[in-house]
Amino acid sequence: MAGEVTVTIVGNLADDPELRYTQGGVAVVSVRVGSTPRTLNRQTNAWEDGETVWVRCTAWRDLAENVAQTLTKGNRVIVTGRLKAPSAYQAANGEARASLELEIDEIGPSLRYATAAVTRRAREAGGSDANPWADAAPKAANDGWANPATSVNSDDTPF
Repeated sequence: MAGEVTVTIVGNLADDPELRYTQGGVAVVSVRVGSTPRTLNRQTNAWEDGETVWVRCTAWRDLAENVAQTLTKGNRVIVTGRLKAPSAYQAANGEARASLELEIDEIGPSLRYATAAVTRRAREAGGSDANPWADAAPKAANDGWANPATSVNSDDTPF
C-alpha cells in the first residue's frame, strides 16, 4: 500500500517462532528479532556493542507455517516488511517503553555465517499463493518449449 514504511532488518531470533491459528483457521506466527549495532572504537581499537533494538515480527498464512518449520531461536535472519506504528507500554519496573512491530513480507536465514538447504514447498490448489495458470490446458508432450528439460525426438543440443 502507498504510504507504508518498508524496512529490512538483520538480526537474531530471540525465541522460537510462535505459531497460532485464528478462529478461521488462518496461520499466524510471531517472532522477536534483535539487532545490535557494533562499532569500532578507534581509540581502543576494540569493537563495542550498542543498544539492542527489538522488533516483534508477524507473518500470516503459508509464510507463517514456513517460518515455524524452518527457523529457531538464535538463527540470524534477514526480514523485510512493513513497519507498524509503535505501541507504548509500561515495563515491569515502571519504565515507559515502546515496541516496534513489523508485518513480514519476506524472511530467511542470513548466509553470512551459516549455510542453508532450501526445500520448495508444494502449493495447495486455490490457496492465496496458488499459481493462476495452474488450470491452463496441458502442454503437448512433444513441445520443446513447454518441456525444455526433455528431449524432443533428437539427441542434438537445442542451442
